[in-house]
Amino acid sequence: MKTSIEEKIRLERLQRGLSQENMADLLNLSTTAYGDIERGKTDLTLSRLTQIANVLAISPLTLLSDEAIPAQVIEPKTNELISHELETLRLLVEKQQIELDKLRLEADYWKRKYDERIAMELLRSMGVEQTRERIGF
Repeated sequence: MKTSIEEKIRLERLQRGLSQENMADLLNLSTTAYGDIERGKTDLTLSRLTQIANVLAISPLTLLSDEAIPAQVIEPKTNELISHELETLRLLVEKQQIELDKLRLEADYWKRKYDERIAMELLRSMGVEQTRERIGF
């Protein structure tokens, strides 16, 4: 049985658990425009077909071939894998928070230095003599 390109796109989308809205967002299209593609109301350009294939992580040739797409079973992730991914993400967020804290400290340091410099320049422009502490050389 020959399956149309539009039907193959729809089947691949459904196998991946994506809605038409998800696909439209990923392709930077309106939901209506994407729906028209699946309904065959829009002629597909090669570039649009390639974009769709990339989003679906398949070859454009898969969509162009006359063969029906076999149903794929997408294995659900195990709890162990999900826990590992969550821990990896938690560590990444923690690392980014540390980097952000460092940047804030550095920004505060430079702001204080700037404020001190401005104060010195202001005093100098007003003719106020500044005394420096001897450091014992």
